[in-house]
Amino acid sequence: MTDSPLIREDVAGFLALVNSLPAPEALIAAEQREGYLGLKAMTEADPREMAVIKDLTCPGPAGDIPVRFYDVRESRDPSPVVLFFHGGGFVIGDLDTHHSLCTELSAELDLPVLAVHYRLAPEHPFPAAPDDCEAAARWLAGSPAELGRAVTGLVTIGGSAGGNLATVTARALCDKPAAAPMLLQVLLYPATDESQDGSMERFAEGHLLTKLAMDWFYSLYLPKSGDPRAFPLHASAQGMCPSIVATAGLDPLQDQGRRMAAKLVEAGVDTTYLHIAGMTHDFSSTRKALPSAAAATAKVIAVMKLMLTKV
Repeated sequence: MTDSPLIREDVAGFLALVNSLPAPEALIAAEQREGYLGLKAMTEADPREMAVIKDLTCPGPAGDIPVRFYDVRESRDPSPVVLFFHGGGFVIGDLDTHHSLCTELSAELDLPVLAVHYRLAPEHPFPAAPDDCEAAARWLAGSPAELGRAVTGLVTIGGSAGGNLATVTARALCDKPAAAPMLLQVLLYPATDESQDGSMERFAEGHLLTKLAMDWFYSLYLPKSGDPRAFPLHASAQGMCPSIVATAGLDPLQDQGRRMAAKLVEAGVDTTYLHIAGMTHDFSSTRKALPSAAAATAKVIAVMKLMLTKV
C-alpha cells in the first residue's frame, strides 16, 4: 500500500460532507437506527419498479422473522432466488434501509429476491442473527407456497454484517444441505474476523465506517471470540459454493474481506475477488450520492450474472 490511498473525486466530496456533521454525544441503538434510515433516504438510488413486492414472515427459532419478497416478474418458471441480508453492524438496518438495492438486484439479475430482517442486538445478541438467517434460508429453499415460486437454488448476499451473515449461512447450507442447493455467495465488504490492525487501524476514522462504530456494534452484538458463526474467517472454506468477495479501498474492513477471499482461493473454491480502489464501505447503498458507487455496484452485479452462468 502507498501512504496516500486513492480517493475518488465524488467520494472525497461525500466524505467531507459526512465528516462535517456533528458526532453524536452518545451511541444509542434506537437513534442510530433512525439515523441510518435517514442517511439511506439521502444517499441511496431510487427503487426500481417491481411486479411483486410482498411483506411476509417466515418461521424462526424465536418466532416469526420479517421478510420482504421482490420479483421484477409477476410470475416465472423455476429459478434461483437471491437471499439478501442487510448490513448495519448487527445493531441497525432493516428491510427499508436496503429496499432500493434489493429492487436493483431483482431487476438487473432478473431473479426473485428475499430480504431478511433478522433479530438485532442489543435486544438479541449473537447468535440470534445467524440463527434467523439460516432458518430463513432453509424455509426459502423449500419453495414456500407464500412466494408462489419454485426455488432451484440459493444465492446469499449481504454487505458488512450482512456479508458476515451471507457466508455464515452459506457455510451452514453447504455443511448440511437444504431442499435447494447453495449456488453462490456474494460478500460485500464483509466483517469476517477480530482484527484490530492493518486497514482497521489505517482507516479508523474519517472514512464513513469507523473503528469506534465497529467496537460499539460488537459491544452490543457480543460475538464469541473464535466462533466461526461470529467470525467466519475461522470456518473451513473446503466445499464452499462459488464465491464473490468485494472490498473497498477506504474501508476499515478491507483486510478482512481480502483475507476471506484468499482463504477461499487457497481452498480451491471458484472465487472472484473485486477490489474497488478509492471507495468507501457500504458503497452498494450510496448510489445516488456517489456515481462511482453506482458503477461499482453494477460491476458486482455483472460478475454475479457471469458466475451464475457457470452453475
